[in-house]
Amino acid sequence: MTLKRERRARIEIVTLDRPEVRNAFNAALAVALYDCFEEIDRDDDVRAVVLTGAGDKSFSTGADLKALSQGDPTDTGRGITLVHVCRRGLAKPLIAAVGGTCLAGGLELALACDLIVADEAATFGLPEAKRGMLAGAGGVARVCQRIGLAPALEIVMTGDPIDARRAYELGLINRVVEREALLDTAVELAERIAENAPLAVQRGKQLAREVIGASEEETWALSDEARTTIMATEDAREGPRAFAEKRPPVWKGR
Repeated sequence: MTLKRERRARIEIVTLDRPEVRNAFNAALAVALYDCFEEIDRDDDVRAVVLTGAGDKSFSTGADLKALSQGDPTDTGRGITLVHVCRRGLAKPLIAAVGGTCLAGGLELALACDLIVADEAATFGLPEAKRGMLAGAGGVARVCQRIGLAPALEIVMTGDPIDARRAYELGLINRVVEREALLDTAVELAERIAENAPLAVQRGKQLAREVIGASEEETWALSDEARTTIMATEDAREGPRAFAEKRPPVWKGR
């Protein structure tokens, strides 16, 4: 087994389950996670997802270089890699719960998530330059978008890891908690998001990513389109109605 899944009400918990190799990605894990994301995006009962790693050493260290160098026996020929997983992402809110090392493709996967919660012992880095490689699953671009050019260049060019406190100071991650509270904190955050209208949350997430680097004119055009789309939904009518009637809203996701 390479992946574990658990449902807690409206929250899906997905665990990378290769602790013996620090949750590194072989072909089987990449395919399993890609297919998992496909299924979750089609499941209307899931409102938010928490992604974490098994064991207490790593969230993930990225690609399984040993498997790559020796010919991966789990490769079924579908051609799906960690690059495809990070590029696809998830339409629904996705929170990374990072314990231990989060390096190379592991950090790229965390950066494909919307929010990152980390334990106090977590470390983050893109060490590819130390191996004559480049972070090819969106890591360079996304770390620049998250924390700005100067600190991102230091992470990319030195390949040196940073600890959780520094990552929090830079805005790379959202929360730093004790190890024992890691998963519960991520789930609680997911539950808070799940209380909101699902289409508004998903379109807001999409818009936030679309406007990065956009001109003011482009930003207004994207914002207008998103607002028009959401205001035409049933949920946009339910929200004010529920407020006026002093009751919790009943979201339909349409």
